[in-house]
Amino acid sequence: MSLGRYAVRRLAVGLFQVLAVVTAVFLLVQALPGDAAVALAGDNPDPRRIEEIRVAMGLDRPPAARFLAWLGGLPHLDFGVSLISGRPVADFLADGLGPTVVLAGLTLVLLIPLSVLVGVLAALREGSLLDRALTSISVGLYSIPEFALAIVLIAVFGVQLQWLPPTAVGTRGDLLAHPAVLVLPLVVLLARPICSISRLVRAGMLDSLNSDYVRHAARLGIGAGRIRLAHALPNALAPAVQQLARTTDWLLGGVVVVEAVFVIPGLGTTLVDAVAGRDLPVVQGLAVVFAVTTVLMNLLADLAAFRLAPRSAGIA
Repeated sequence: MSLGRYAVRRLAVGLFQVLAVVTAVFLLVQALPGDAAVALAGDNPDPRRIEEIRVAMGLDRPPAARFLAWLGGLPHLDFGVSLISGRPVADFLADGLGPTVVLAGLTLVLLIPLSVLVGVLAALREGSLLDRALTSISVGLYSIPEFALAIVLIAVFGVQLQWLPPTAVGTRGDLLAHPAVLVLPLVVLLARPICSISRLVRAGMLDSLNSDYVRHAARLGIGAGRIRLAHALPNALAPAVQQLARTTDWLLGGVVVVEAVFVIPGLGTTLVDAVAGRDLPVVQGLAVVFAVTTVLMNLLADLAAFRLAPRSAGIA
């Protein structure tokens, strides 16, 4: 199967997945206990005031009508308006997207070369002291939850030693203008992904180096460096690319804990605030962003894996 046909097939599956997730999110949000109109009306609300709020927010319409209206606005990036502030949901997404993308982008920029380097070094020195040390460090770091590592780093480097800012308070979301604020969050975000991806690179590199085609290339007189970089490494990267896609999903949609601990006003913080305030349109808009991101990242990972090693994507 050609790369183009494989991409079209995966894209069709991805569109169906997005629609299914969007539908499920709408139904789950509607099933949440409580009434947003009552919450917005304040303490001891007048029933007439509650009804006015319900009509203004469209909550008096059947769920199917509200779902179709909301679904029709998604292609135009119309996610509705916030129940709390009346602002368009797109504005909330735009405000929170910047810090989250900065964190995710810088993490990926550092993660890819560091993971490949650590994995390749461990594979080329299999069984050595370096390999055992890297393995021990990887297992240790991977076992530490993000929030625990973040608190320890803040306590040591932010409070006790005062080398780095403990939080992003005062940056107004402009993280690039305050690079010192990024150091501790990036260490937390890099710790576990480097461990998992480097181990995949190591395992894939060992399999490739012990394969028949690598031994045949060596018999043909091809240099060891070229064999490792041009023949073994691409096949070793295929499973790591798919893991990298899952890591990207986590970076864009699951940095809630890291953003909360370091007080970073990103999408994670926006989601926490929206859930706490029962701001349903904001919750639904964030869910759409996370769903589309997940499908897109997995599509790109599958295409990259197909290009690097077709057999890893289940294609002969």
